[in-house]
Formats: sequence, C-alpha cells, structure tokens
Amino acid sequence: MTDLTTQRRISASILKCGVNRVRFDPERISDIQNAISREDLRALIGEDAIQAIQARGNSRGRAREKMAKRSYGHCKGPGRRRGAAGARNPRKRQWIQKIRAIRKTLVELRDNGEINPHLYRMLYRQAAGGQYRSVAHLKAHLALITGRMK
Repeated sequence: MTDLTTQRRISASILKCGVNRVRFDPERISDIQNAISREDLRALIGEDAIQAIQARGNSRGRAREKMAKRSYGHCKGPGRRRGAAGARNPRKRQWIQKIRAIRKTLVELRDNGEINPHLYRMLYRQAAGGQYRSVAHLKAHLALITGRMK
C-alpha cells in the first residue's frame, strides 16, 4: 500500500474536514498518488475521486419520541420528578402566563368594540392587581358589569 498521508492532509484542508473523514476512491489510488499539488488534488475532488465522508451525529429520534409522549402527559409521574412543584413551575412563571392571557383577551375585547377604552383601562389595572384568577373569571365579571350597565 502506498503512503498517501500528505495527499490526505492536503485534501482535508481543501475539504475543510478532518483527515479521518477524507475518502479516496480505491480505483483512482494511482491518480491520487501522482497528485502532488493542491491544484491536482482540487481537480481530483472535482472528479469525486476524493470525497469528504459526512460527519456522524447523535440521533435525536428517541428524544423526539419521548418529548411527544411528555406533550400529552406520559413520562411525568412522581418517580420522574426532581424538585418541588414551585421549582418545576415557579409562581412567577404562572403569573406571567395568566396575566398575558388576560391582557390579550382585554385587547381583543377593546378592539372588537365590546368594551370601551375607559373600561379597558380599568379592567387592565384590576388584572395587574390580581383581581382575576383567569380569563374565564374576567369574562364572568365582565358579564356582570355589562349586565348592570344595560
């Protein structure tokens, strides 16, 4: 077997990969052996006599499968849990999700003309103060208010 270490090293730098990922076509070994310049090697790369093997990676298939199961509640039992409920879903994160939903609903109601800007601002400030438990609670309160107004 001929020594092709120099050709392998130069080809790796041209292909921008490691020397272990350079693959020589076994039928073109004599041509590769005669190639001594970068230009010669570039020509052989163009002819597919020298190729870069695709980098191997870790499969995410199993991870995707597990994430899909978790999305509908599997693999989340008490044996999997590390940390208290407040550590897994902090109160601040709960508050952020709730207040964003309430504010989005208020904006929609204002834009649809179901509430006027004055009432919107009043409800917005009440929501910021923690007056409403959820969007459903806000809508129930709103139904009461609008019922009294009519």
